Amino acid sequence: MSGKVEDILMLLAAGEFSLGILGNAFIGLVNFMDWIKNRKICSIDLILTSLAISRISLLCIILLDCLILVLHPDVYAAGKQMRIIDYLWTLTNHLIVWFATCLSIFYFLKIANFIHPLFLWMRWRIDSAIPRILLGCLALSVFISLPVTRNLDDDFRRCVKIKVKMNLTLRCRVNKAQYASIKIYLNLLTLLPFSVSLISFLLLILSLWRHTRRMQFNATGYRDASIEAHVKAMRAVTSFLLLFIAYYLAYLVATSSYFMPETELAVIVGELIALICPSIHSVILILENKKLRKACLKVLWKVKYILQRRNC
Repeated sequence: MSGKVEDILMLLAAGEFSLGILGNAFIGLVNFMDWIKNRKICSIDLILTSLAISRISLLCIILLDCLILVLHPDVYAAGKQMRIIDYLWTLTNHLIVWFATCLSIFYFLKIANFIHPLFLWMRWRIDSAIPRILLGCLALSVFISLPVTRNLDDDFRRCVKIKVKMNLTLRCRVNKAQYASIKIYLNLLTLLPFSVSLISFLLLILSLWRHTRRMQFNATGYRDASIEAHVKAMRAVTSFLLLFIAYYLAYLVATSSYFMPETELAVIVGELIALICPSIHSVILILENKKLRKACLKVLWKVKYILQRRNC
């Protein structure tokens, strides 16, 4: 890559990284301070905090990988560093998807209006089950990510990263096939939580439609609190689904880049797109959450006040 292209890509990566870190750190800090103040944390705040921490970790891993590829590509020759980054990226990737799915399910159970016994039982149990569910997501993500560390020796890494010509053509071809099968398997596993989020979204639409019909039939106010809650939850879930699709495609590009002619460029472009999801979705969550939105406005007001005093 040319120097100008590298500078532009790194500038974009730094901007997306900064936005993501600020947004997710703000979510975690506000919820943590509220936890210290009230000596307890509600389920939604626990989910948002866990999601924010996992996204901060993912952002740091992606930016680190991007910096290494641009500034010190030879670091990957040893293989060990790339193996660690591959594992951590896969781990945080699955954590984010599962935590976001937990958020979608929580919105559905708390906002939807159904009278099925199973739904009512799940709504009653969800608050007490959230900590165990989040720990289960962590354990599952760790277990799922373990195959990344297998069958990825140094010879394969030298072939796909450094493009060194050596008498290992057959071995590289075999290792590439193994690596591709592992990546396909791991990518397919993320479709399970995505499908759960999609089902939650569709059920929210059904609940909103039924509630709207009921309100119209009873000739009462059309825009009541339940409809507003449905709309806000649907916006949050819809944004996650759309951003997840973009992130998933970018993740595929980045992880399959080992088989492309311009490996470094493919990885960086994929990572730039991947950075959008944890960055933009954190901003959407802040805007959709009343407590976070108020805290954000308070911080912005204080910053504006300080800047005005300095200019005087």
